[in-house]
Amino acid sequence: MAFNNTVVYHPVGAGAGSVGTTSLLWKWMKHTKISRIIFFVSFVLISVALITHLYVVNVESEESGSNVYKSRSQLEAFMDFSSLEDLKLRIDEMLRIKGTVSVELRELESRRQKLQFDISSYNQKIDELKQEMSRQQTELDRLKISVEQAQVAQQEAVLRNTPELALPKPLFPAQTPMKNTPVSSGESSECRMSTCFDHSRCSLTSGFPIYLYDPDVHSVVTTSFDVDGFLKTTIKQTLGYNMHLTDDPKTACVFLVLTGESLPEHETVRNNRYTVPTVPELRNVTGLSAKKLQMLPYWGGDGRNHVLLNFARRDLTPTAALAVNTVDTGRAMIVQSTFSSSQFRRGFDLLIPPILGPPGGDVWQECAPMLPARRKYLMTFQGELKVQNTSKIIDKDAQALDDFITEHLSEMASGRTQDKFLLQFQCIPATEQKFLSPFRDWSLCGTDSSRRSVLKESTFALILAPEKHIYSSTYLQARLYEALRSGSIPVILGGDQVELPYAETLDWRRAVILLPRARITELHFLLRAVPDSDLLFMRRQGRLFWERYFSSVQATVDTIVTSLRDRLGIPARPVQNIVAQSVFNGTFVPLKSDPPVLDAEPEESLGPIEPPYPSPSFRRNYTALLVQSREAWNDWGDPFFLYPQLPFDPVLPSDAKFIGSHMGFRPIGHGVGGAGKEFSESLGGNHPREQFTIVMLTYEREQVLMDSLGRLYGLPYLHKVVVVWNSPKPPLEDLRWPDIGVPVAVVRAPRNSLNNRFLPFDVIETEAVLSVDDDAHLRHDEILFGFRVWREHRDRIVGFPGRFHAWDLNTNSAWNYNSNYSCELSMVLTGAAFVHKYYTYLYTYWMPQAIRDKVDEYMNCEDIAMNFLVAHVTRQPPVKVTSRWTFRCPGCPVSLSEDDTHFQERHKCINFFTRVFGYTPLLNTQYRADSILFKTRIPHDKQKCFKFI
Repeated sequence: MAFNNTVVYHPVGAGAGSVGTTSLLWKWMKHTKISRIIFFVSFVLISVALITHLYVVNVESEESGSNVYKSRSQLEAFMDFSSLEDLKLRIDEMLRIKGTVSVELRELESRRQKLQFDISSYNQKIDELKQEMSRQQTELDRLKISVEQAQVAQQEAVLRNTPELALPKPLFPAQTPMKNTPVSSGESSECRMSTCFDHSRCSLTSGFPIYLYDPDVHSVVTTSFDVDGFLKTTIKQTLGYNMHLTDDPKTACVFLVLTGESLPEHETVRNNRYTVPTVPELRNVTGLSAKKLQMLPYWGGDGRNHVLLNFARRDLTPTAALAVNTVDTGRAMIVQSTFSSSQFRRGFDLLIPPILGPPGGDVWQECAPMLPARRKYLMTFQGELKVQNTSKIIDKDAQALDDFITEHLSEMASGRTQDKFLLQFQCIPATEQKFLSPFRDWSLCGTDSSRRSVLKESTFALILAPEKHIYSSTYLQARLYEALRSGSIPVILGGDQVELPYAETLDWRRAVILLPRARITELHFLLRAVPDSDLLFMRRQGRLFWERYFSSVQATVDTIVTSLRDRLGIPARPVQNIVAQSVFNGTFVPLKSDPPVLDAEPEESLGPIEPPYPSPSFRRNYTALLVQSREAWNDWGDPFFLYPQLPFDPVLPSDAKFIGSHMGFRPIGHGVGGAGKEFSESLGGNHPREQFTIVMLTYEREQVLMDSLGRLYGLPYLHKVVVVWNSPKPPLEDLRWPDIGVPVAVVRAPRNSLNNRFLPFDVIETEAVLSVDDDAHLRHDEILFGFRVWREHRDRIVGFPGRFHAWDLNTNSAWNYNSNYSCELSMVLTGAAFVHKYYTYLYTYWMPQAIRDKVDEYMNCEDIAMNFLVAHVTRQPPVKVTSRWTFRCPGCPVSLSEDDTHFQERHKCINFFTRVFGYTPLLNTQYRADSILFKTRIPHDKQKCFKFI
């Protein structure tokens, strides 16, 4: 469809005409109705729209018509087949093209998927490289810190203010004592260590060697007497176990002479008790011969540095002891149980208890339980006052005082009171022994078993002192011995005049109530005023004294030697380490694998990488004796050995790290402090830098062990790993041990025992010991946090899984072991806990053998035993860290703890250990330790101490 083109020409001057037309139109609109105007405008708009639409339709129709004709011509040309066969060929061709296109599409899809996988792999590698870069940056920071720490350590090694000292030269060459002029009796009675002892023979570095005269070869008694055969054999045997004994008299510091208990050869035995000699024999009842003393090969004329051991064992009459002083003993010290005020040379002679116990071994079965605090009787006494007065002169004042005391005590016992007393001032039945004493003293009544049965039911045991001029007697010492053994607190009336055994070192006010006789009227009031806490404290202290220093011949002999050594200020001999035997023989070299790849470890810098640094040992050899001798004797009960370190070492004040005593300290931020970053760079704390050793007990679980060792790679402050190989079978030769960056010592255990976990091996060179089961999985940050907490609680067990002992309400008389979740605990299992190496010595040498035997019997409870031991020594509960309560080890073989009888055995262990210790030393605690900034909101530019703790 075509349109006619109309051309409109406007003449010249049409502009003026249009203006006129516009004015005419405006006039017309002004005089026309609005409705007509709207109609007119609408008509014009519709007309324009219709004309435009018609134009567009005509143009599109022309173009589409030409295309249709063209397409029809192409289709007709395509369908112009000469035959059906051509059509078939065309169809096959199209199908072939379709198949080719489908293959190409599938190839393209495969390539697209591969590209997507490659992109994903590359993205993952990029993330891994970013993580690796972060780890390498952290490692680089750690190395920088390690370099700084090494530089500081080097400077300290060069400029340290405590250089190693060479041993001093001896004052005189080693030789036997020189011949000296004998001293008069007056000079002998005034002997002191400064006047009658040759210190030049006892160097500080000598180790205090002692020499024992063989009593079978060098007898110092007359021919009609002989030293008790039991004493001769036992003393020689017990001294043979003492590290101070030497067979070279040239190097000896002290010479021991066994003088008693000496008994006449004609003496008879009545009812297993020795009779008492008659009056004419009092002058020298021991048979000690001054002439034979002078004949001793090393007596030296005056007996200096000699110690006369006058033991009382079966003859408890004080006559034998007093008779020693009737013989001229020169400058020799006298060690015995009875002294008068004129005989005892304080600070020179030594007062000891009588030997009433077995030769040695465990003695806990001899003791009574410490509980209840208040027993059936408030106080008991059984004795009879007998005296052989050879002068025919009666001390009426002393007799009147004794009568007043007995009368008042009888009235107190029979008075109106709810307290029960058992006071017997006459032996019923009368004893068959004819007691004989040159002074007024209270003898023993009954037998040892009868007295023990009474004392076990007594809260207090009354001991009446002998005459005023007697410092101590064997009867008094025997009563003290029996009271301490039975847990009955001794009350010594007349205690202001008596001397107690080892008073130079033992603080008897902790275990004994000492009262003057004038307090007799206030005695009952005082005893009722003692609270249960003090009762049990004194009972526990008395048992400690008895077990460690009184209980056996071995304990008595060792205490005598230690007291003399302590008096001279000479350090003890070092405690013995267990020599570690490697499981690898000389021809077999263990295979090592590459360092393991750690996964799932927190990405944080936990500390610098340091070379192995063992804890300094034996730094307080001479000062510990000066500063903490009282604690060693009275608190720890172990003055017999010198330890490399103690968990009780004194701590320097904070400013000492910066003023003169900075060696070894690594303050946080060089003393400025700081948050996580500065915290991770230094150990800080109150102690110099140190490392820890991991001790891991294993039994035929090689793969579990290898996995556990591998997880230790890169652990800061780790000094060494000691694997205790509990199996009798050696490890496989093709077993590949991971290289974790620190030495791994695989130690052959003497036998399969859980006690091997706490053997003090010589390969353990640090104070801190992390005891870990081979299947325990601990993160590095958990281990380091536990280590940092332990450094502030060195005398306690610090660990992860907590347990507690629960009272059995069914029996109301026993304890149960409980592992349920609780807000109060009393034990930390040593399958993942830090302990001081000092406690491994105590566990092996100090703790009663019966406990270790019970551990072997059940193959269980070694962790409970260690908790009992530490709580007994420190009277403190353990410290639990982090929220861990148990450990999971998927794929591990069944362990001993999963046996059905495991908990039953642990119930029995707690109750058995309670009987051995006499009480339950475990204490409850209601808190655990977490990091200081744990759950604390801090600025974004600061880091927490630990991210996950």
